[in-house]
Amino acid sequence: MSVIDPPLDQRRCVPCEGGVPRLSLAECQPLLKHVSGWVLNDQATMISRSWLARDFMEAIGFFDNIAKLAEEEGHHPDLHLTGYRDVRVDIFTHAIGGLSENDFILAAKVNAIPFREKRRKAADG
Repeated sequence: MSVIDPPLDQRRCVPCEGGVPRLSLAECQPLLKHVSGWVLNDQATMISRSWLARDFMEAIGFFDNIAKLAEEEGHHPDLHLTGYRDVRVDIFTHAIGGLSENDFILAAKVNAIPFREKRRKAADG
């Protein structure tokens, strides 16, 4: 894994109002290695990660913590809750319709938020 200095979770998101190119697949791949659990979509325009919360309140508390972080960073992910505890976070830079370094910074910071997952059964995948 390449070294990123400073690490992504120690950086701040930079405001983006568009007018900059989105990252290419080749530019995304090295950054993706620094945000464990996140998956790049087929078009290399969004990263996503899913969790199974222990219960509904854990999921809502996690979203609340993500919302506070997003406001601090000025960069807002799409949050999804289904089945009362299936959590998914999608991150991309809305203004450019794709990925920027900000997305990987936010993903690294989301990974640092404490979260109690429910263990999945072997049949759950």
